[in-house]
Amino acid sequence: MTTKEYFSFIVDQIHSTVVATVDNQGLPVTCVIDMMYADENGLYFLTAKGKNFYNRLISGKYLALSGMKGEDTMSRVAVSVRGKVREIGSDMLPLLFEKSPYMNEIYPNEKSRCALTVFHIYEGSGEWFDLSKKTIERDSFFFGINSDRASGYYITDKCNGCKACLNICPQRCIDMISEKTMSLRLQAVIRQNNCLHCGNCKSVCPAGAVIKT
Repeated sequence: MTTKEYFSFIVDQIHSTVVATVDNQGLPVTCVIDMMYADENGLYFLTAKGKNFYNRLISGKYLALSGMKGEDTMSRVAVSVRGKVREIGSDMLPLLFEKSPYMNEIYPNEKSRCALTVFHIYEGSGEWFDLSKKTIERDSFFFGINSDRASGYYITDKCNGCKACLNICPQRCIDMISEKTMSLRLQAVIRQNNCLHCGNCKSVCPAGAVIKT
């Protein structure tokens, strides 16, 4: 999936997300916020300028959000995003109300909507986690920034091919591949899109070949 498709899943399939910000004492605060629109440039939502949430966004200029879809744990898909946020004003309000018509019941006329403003999550990273797949499916994505490697566990060329990590991996997502050398030495490689990030491989590696980034 593309980053835009992940954003669309958040807006269309999850919609109501748990958003974390930080208050003026440096303490985390969460609230439920609807993500109302997405494009290739990020996610958009609205809030009232009189809310404490608005003040936290203006002062911190950063948030993290998570949302889930599914009937139970083993059928759920979870998506998380963290990134920079900026106020872009009221120009997009008609579009957001069109996409989320229930807002007309909360703010029924133009006069009541003068308190509202739109925010844009424009730069950051995200993670997709699908427990309904066997093995599980994980992916990382980025927007507004360039990155060539997602966080996770990676096996370096210190690997001696002992296979200790294969037996302890709960998802069996470590493969042995032949290096492109005359010796054809086997080296372990983690399939990143199936990794749980449990750290078992790092804990048992006798060569210290597993790193976390």
